[in-house]
Amino acid sequence: MDLSPFIRPRVDLKRIAQVFDEISHAGRVAAIGRLSLADQAALFEAAAGFRAITLDDFVPKSVKIGTPVIHYGVNSLKAFTHFQKRWCRMAPGDELIGYNHQMMQWLTGPGYFTGKQGKPGEVLIDYTITPTEKPESWPKIQANSSGPASVVYGGMIDVMRGISTHVTIGRAQKKGKFVDNWFLLCRES
Repeated sequence: MDLSPFIRPRVDLKRIAQVFDEISHAGRVAAIGRLSLADQAALFEAAAGFRAITLDDFVPKSVKIGTPVIHYGVNSLKAFTHFQKRWCRMAPGDELIGYNHQMMQWLTGPGYFTGKQGKPGEVLIDYTITPTEKPESWPKIQANSSGPASVVYGGMIDVMRGISTHVTIGRAQKKGKFVDNWFLLCRES
């Protein structure tokens, strides 16, 4: 589905959220894959305060502890635009862990992160906090503080905002400053 009529000339997030909630998972993944860098930037700005999200939007409380939840992602980079963020709750409480499952993982490492609540309505993906446990099937835990991982994930925190029940949008911060890198995530149904 082409969402550009709901983004240009003005972002209509209510209509976009409605479309995402009405179409299938495959339709949502295909739709986010068609959005340009400019579309992603516009959506991120428009999503400020639109739909408050919590960690439950990434791993619903109904999901058994230790069970991964996959979010299919598309970013605004020129290469390696498709990826997955795999999330998990390893213990009762308000902290999630996850990693980036993507084509360049052999070089950059898995990009482990900790999910935590940000300012009201936003969730943070914090690459500076390395999880200490993981599901058995996930790759070995590595910190993002050295080697190629430090270039990609070092000092990075992603700010996530809600669009619909399954779709969120994020923007990367490096060392506390936003960079021109946006991405959308679509939680598996």
